[in-house]
Amino acid sequence: MVNVISAEPFGDYRLRIQLSDGRKGLFDVSPYLDKGIFHELREPNYFRRVTVAFGGVAWPHEQDFSVSVLYVIRQDKRRRK
Repeated sequence: MVNVISAEPFGDYRLRIQLSDGRKGLFDVSPYLDKGIFHELREPNYFRRVTVAFGGVAWPHEQDFSVSVLYVIRQDKRRRK
């Protein structure tokens, strides 16, 4: 199973992620910022508190994205190009 092995903020509410299969890329969190629990991520200092957890990415108040969401979205963007 593929897991996130590193995640770091990369400006404009994006994350630079690296997966255990060697893939690297950016994940844009901005489409989620106005949705429920993710609203708190709009605060830049809080957004920078991202960590790798349970194979995906998470923040202290339990906002998270699983690796499957990150992986599917990246694959979808590639198909559109």
